[in-house]
Amino acid sequence: MKYIVLGTGIVGQTIAAKLFSLDYEVWMGTRDVEKTRSRTEKNQMSGDSFASWYAGNSGIHLANYADLPSDCDGFINATSGGASLDALNSVGNQKLKGKIILDIANPLDFSKGMPPSLSVCNTDSLAEQIQRSFPEAFVVKSLNTMNCFLMMNPSLVPGDHTVFISGNESSAKNTIKSLLESIGWSSENIIDLGDITTARATEMLLPIWLRLWGSLGTAEFNFHIQKK
Repeated sequence: MKYIVLGTGIVGQTIAAKLFSLDYEVWMGTRDVEKTRSRTEKNQMSGDSFASWYAGNSGIHLANYADLPSDCDGFINATSGGASLDALNSVGNQKLKGKIILDIANPLDFSKGMPPSLSVCNTDSLAEQIQRSFPEAFVVKSLNTMNCFLMMNPSLVPGDHTVFISGNESSAKNTIKSLLESIGWSSENIIDLGDITTARATEMLLPIWLRLWGSLGTAEFNFHIQKK
């Protein structure tokens, strides 16, 4: 199977490396391939630069957004929320038509510093904006309620904990459920919330997630839904 990861920051790198380790064909999309390949600044989460990370993951393909292949099983939006629509527009509606877009981004607004606020909430969501902008794609929201290392390695937090999923198309959600299971999520811990409007709820978990991060002193935690 072939997945295209949009975004080359630590989130995109973590997702791409995990999928590549599972023998998926993986492409990454960026605004400028040459600039991205030459990035030597270290990120705060892993301590690696993109240049050093990519040297160790050379089997992963890198291309400008407009040059990405169209024959894939899905796109994964790992860009920052404020850049998501621009990135997807650069890929182009024709390539996104009929494709699954797994949206893991959150509409965080850092314009007033930390902690960030949400640029959209309550009556709309980033996932819905993407679905409206690309009505012939199948947007599925998931994995946006935890940090990227836990997304790709659920065992970092012991025991059962929950990943949510939202989307209008049941077959697209089933494909993403299978992807999540291949990563290591148990089917019992995947909760389908319903259509794409339910992404409002998971995006609005970010303010409490950020507060918990500060209170706990670690980002390696997750929500667990326990029912009677």
